[in-house]
Amino acid sequence: MDETSVILHRAGAARYPLTPPFHPAEAYPEYPFPGEVGREDNHAYAAVRGALLLAGLDDTHRGTPAWNPLREFVGPGQFVVLKPNLIKEEHPRDQEGWTYTLTHGSIIRAVTDYVWKAIDGRGRIMIADAPQTDSSFHRMVRLLGLDSLRDFYAAHGLPLELVDLRREEWLNREGVIVERGARPGDPSGYVAFDLGSASEFVGHGGAGRYYGADYDEGEVNRHHDGGRHEYLISASVIRCDLFINLPKLKTHKKAGITVSLKNLVGVNGDKNWLPHHTVGYPECGGDQYPARTFRRHVELHATRLLRRAALRSPSVGTWILRKARRSGARVFGDTSKVVRSGNWHGNDTVWRMCLDLNKIVLYGNPDGTFRPPERANRKPYLSIVDGLIAGQGDGPVDPDPYPAGTLLLGRDPALVDAVAAVVMGFDPGRIPITSHVFTPRGFPIASAPRDATRCISNHPPWRGSFDQLAASPDRFRFRPHFGWVGRIESAG
Repeated sequence: MDETSVILHRAGAARYPLTPPFHPAEAYPEYPFPGEVGREDNHAYAAVRGALLLAGLDDTHRGTPAWNPLREFVGPGQFVVLKPNLIKEEHPRDQEGWTYTLTHGSIIRAVTDYVWKAIDGRGRIMIADAPQTDSSFHRMVRLLGLDSLRDFYAAHGLPLELVDLRREEWLNREGVIVERGARPGDPSGYVAFDLGSASEFVGHGGAGRYYGADYDEGEVNRHHDGGRHEYLISASVIRCDLFINLPKLKTHKKAGITVSLKNLVGVNGDKNWLPHHTVGYPECGGDQYPARTFRRHVELHATRLLRRAALRSPSVGTWILRKARRSGARVFGDTSKVVRSGNWHGNDTVWRMCLDLNKIVLYGNPDGTFRPPERANRKPYLSIVDGLIAGQGDGPVDPDPYPAGTLLLGRDPALVDAVAAVVMGFDPGRIPITSHVFTPRGFPIASAPRDATRCISNHPPWRGSFDQLAASPDRFRFRPHFGWVGRIESAG
């Protein structure tokens, strides 16, 4: 499978197995645990296997116990990091909504089996993410059955590491941070990178007005000022021999879509180093709101004053902020209906941050330096996208389910995401993150132009070139976040 290939596998059904640790429904010839077979259909395991077969990996051993599809990416005794999308354990409207907002444990199980085979049970596998700061990593591990998966491998002498990469976890009530607690974070620590002149923020003009993930706007702006563009990244992600990205196929309020490129927000140790939007309105270089109105102007300044009060006096300030948010929703509109915080197609900030993170993961060294910006120097990388039950609408945490029954696989995150956008029914040329990724500053992310993509699928209408896929009427019609409606949909 070369870097220009993107695999699109249509599963037998848009459904996940219910019982962890999610054994396959049959003992495939290469399956390393032939006595451990599930009693229910496992379309997720079959989809991962089917995608690897479509890719032609280790084709000489296909159909035999020796088939080892990941052998060309990693070998015995090496270290592999799997990065799922573990954003939030609770969906605001659906008790089972985690099934279409988080990478499902059955997808993770199937990938992990093939990684164990490639490293011959003698290396390290780490499942790691930095979820949304006000979420519970422990609860997501339980929901996804990752604890059962860890115990299953341990019984076979295979230690599986489950790591929360955050250094802090918040308790959030009514949209307000009321408690902060330290977390152990990455056991290998973190590496600070400064992209400097290779950052997508060069020439942006938002310095001093970036908003990160916390009330302290000064923190994010200290890291993106005076030619510095700094990020704090998991050392395990940088040191591993193979990085496998396991994103969920979803729409996103700030980025349009969240697939491979956006999923790297979770390799950070401190999300308040990450610019998420630029304070203000387009007429003054901001993208927090689509336009300046009297109401938005009052909201902007009142919110900043209240956040600063919460930082200075956590007890009293936080209480006031919670009271203000209750009445503010009635005065200024609910976020589920009103565009704020950069949740719209005019967000010119978040795509820059995401592309910067992809450069660091692909080219970063453990000492904070970079390899030469040539494709041959990139970290070995795979993206395997869980789209069996995807998310549409108000993603990433409040989407509606979309039973796409699809899994994507590729070595190039830019090409995988461009194909994903097309399959979702969007035009990647109209989405900043999938458009600008082909012309980045400093370090190439895409291995080839978009039109060089070769689509390989078990679904005949999806085979051929990128242009053939884009022209196919047989594609999904995902509904974007309301701040993106009418702006990214494909004309076809």
